[in-house]
Amino acid sequence: MPLHVLEKLAATHPDCEIWWDSSPLVYADWKARTLASAPPDKRAEWDTQLTRLFDASAVARGEMGFRGVTTNPPLSLQALESDPDFWRAEILKTADRLSSRNIETVYWATYLEIVRRGADMIRPVFEASERQYGFVSGQVDPRLVRQGEAMLDQGLDLAAQGPNVMVKIPGSKEGYEVIEELTARGIPTNNTTSFTVPQYMRCMAAVTAGLQRARATGVDLSRWRSVITHMSSRLGQLGDWQAQAKDRGIDLSVSELRDGEEAVLKRAYHWGRENTHPSKMLQCSMRIETDDRTGRTVSRHIEDYAGGDFVYTCPPSYIAGLMQAEDELADFDANAIDRPPNPDSLAKLMKLPAFRAAYEFDGMAPAGFADYGAFMATATQFAAATRRTVDFVQHALEAS
Repeated sequence: MPLHVLEKLAATHPDCEIWWDSSPLVYADWKARTLASAPPDKRAEWDTQLTRLFDASAVARGEMGFRGVTTNPPLSLQALESDPDFWRAEILKTADRLSSRNIETVYWATYLEIVRRGADMIRPVFEASERQYGFVSGQVDPRLVRQGEAMLDQGLDLAAQGPNVMVKIPGSKEGYEVIEELTARGIPTNNTTSFTVPQYMRCMAAVTAGLQRARATGVDLSRWRSVITHMSSRLGQLGDWQAQAKDRGIDLSVSELRDGEEAVLKRAYHWGRENTHPSKMLQCSMRIETDDRTGRTVSRHIEDYAGGDFVYTCPPSYIAGLMQAEDELADFDANAIDRPPNPDSLAKLMKLPAFRAAYEFDGMAPAGFADYGAFMATATQFAAATRRTVDFVQHALEAS
C-alpha cells in the first residue's frame, strides 16, 4: 500500500516525527468517520494507512506510527463532547471522590483524568522506545499565562499523571521561568503559544539553565525531552502583520505571509542545529490552501521544511484534508529545509514592526511576549475553550 502523505514527509529525515494533535481517546471514532466519507476507490488504502498511524492493539505492543500526542483546551473539549454521557458520569464520580462541588476543582481533576487516560493508552510505546517516543502533552490552564506559581503547581500535577506526560507551558516571561524549573526537575516540556525567534531563544536558554541545574544535583533525566512549538498560520494571520501592512499601504498576499512564517521558523531551527541544542522544533497550525502564485494546492507548512529534523503535530481535520488533497500535492523536496525564504517577501515584511519583533533575535524582551498579537489572540481562544470545558463540568454537576 502507498505511504500516507505524512509518512512520506517523515521519510525525508531519519529523525522526523509525526504526532497526533488530539486526545488518543478520540482516534477510533474519527478514523471510522473518515473512512465512511472516503472515496470508494481509496477506502482500503486509507484504512491501511490510518491503521499504521495508530491502532490500539499495536499500541498495546509498543508500536505506533505517530511518535507522540499533543492536546490543548479546544481538543480536550472535543474529547468530552465525543462521549458526553461517559464524561458526565466521570465528572460526578470525580466530585464524589474529592468531596467537592467546586467547579474549578472538579474541572482540573477531570482534565487531569483526560490526560492520564491518554498517557496510559500509549505508555507501551514510551517504554518500548526507551522513553524517546510515546509522550502525551498536557497543557496548564491558558488563563494563567502570567501566573508562574500557579502554572508550576499545575505542571507538577500534570507530570504526576504518568512518566510519559509532557507539560505544555506558554511562551510568556513567566512561562519560561516555569520551563526552567520543570527541566531542573527532569520533567519534559512543550513550549506552546510560541511564535517568535526571541521566544525560541528564551526557551532554549531556559532549557539549558534547567539542564545545568538538573545535572548539578543528580536529577534523573531519563524521561526528559523538550519541544518548542511554532504555531505557523497563527503567526501570520492572528498577529498584526496584515494590519500594519495595510496602515503602511503595503499589500501582503497569503504567500508572503507564509514566506514570513517560513523565515521565522527556519531562523530558529538552524540556530538550534548549529548550536546542537537538545530542544526540538515542533510545527503546528498547518493549513492546506491554493497557492496564489502557482494556483496549485499546497501545504507549505510541511512542504517548506521537508528534510528537517522536526516534529509535526497534526489535528484530525488536517490529516483528513491531506488525504483528500493527496493527488494534487507536489512531491516533497528533501532539501527544502535548506532553501532560503523568498528575499523579496522578507524585504517587504521587514518594514513591519510586528514582523521584525518576530524575526530578529532581539526583536522583543520577555516582558512583552504575552503582549504580542498572535500570542494574545491564541491565548484568548484557548481561554475561551477552557471556559467552555469548565461550563461542561458545571452543567454536569447542576444536572445531577
